[in-house]
Amino acid sequence: MDNAKFRQYQIHKEEKLAELKVLRWKKLARRLGIWSLGFLFLGGAGFGMVRLATAPKSELLLASAVSATDQSKGNKESLVVLAEYSDFQCPACATYYPVVEKIIEEFGDKIQFVYRHFPLPQHQQAKLAAYAAEAAGRQGKFWEMHDLIFGGQKDWAGNKDSQEIFENYAKALKLDLEKFKQDLDSEEIKEKVNNDYKSGLNSGVNSTPTFFLNGKQLQNPRSYEEFQNIIFNATSNF
Repeated sequence: MDNAKFRQYQIHKEEKLAELKVLRWKKLARRLGIWSLGFLFLGGAGFGMVRLATAPKSELLLASAVSATDQSKGNKESLVVLAEYSDFQCPACATYYPVVEKIIEEFGDKIQFVYRHFPLPQHQQAKLAAYAAEAAGRQGKFWEMHDLIFGGQKDWAGNKDSQEIFENYAKALKLDLEKFKQDLDSEEIKEKVNNDYKSGLNSGVNSTPTFFLNGKQLQNPRSYEEFQNIIFNATSNF
């Protein structure tokens, strides 16, 4: 097999793997029931929430109200809003990802979920991953790219060819690849990600993931049941 055909074969293989990862992560989220996150805290800061600073967090308030520029799903008219500041390269964020998906699936139109980017400076590919998700969002596939990026975190995190991997995800999602590449490098998308990051700093965020429920910071739940009960209590008030 010559080099050109081998390269074409490799790209096709990566696209198929990307499609399989989406299906696998969605199946995991659906199957997820009573699922403990306690192990997140056994490893301390090495695996758990990655921080910008060591100062403890008191109760934080969301500084920036939800707007039309936010990436969100669920019921936009809901009085219960769960917002997450997240870093695609953060292992803890990837661990919470299927839990959050299960919460969204269970509570459906009772809540609105808002995803905001908070790429930590020590994660070299985190910004590019955020740009890739937003670029896919320009073609109506933000959440699909979001799922692929978290599902493939071990493949692209720390990989100097991460952009090529994101482009293969775009192909798997049947995006216009040239538009995706242009948007990936656009000032508008970089500004969007930077604005999310600044709004997190203004809200006192210094670690990922950080959750806010109706504008107030949540101490990260240690189990699915704990997260479920918090959201249930919030929705039962309306």
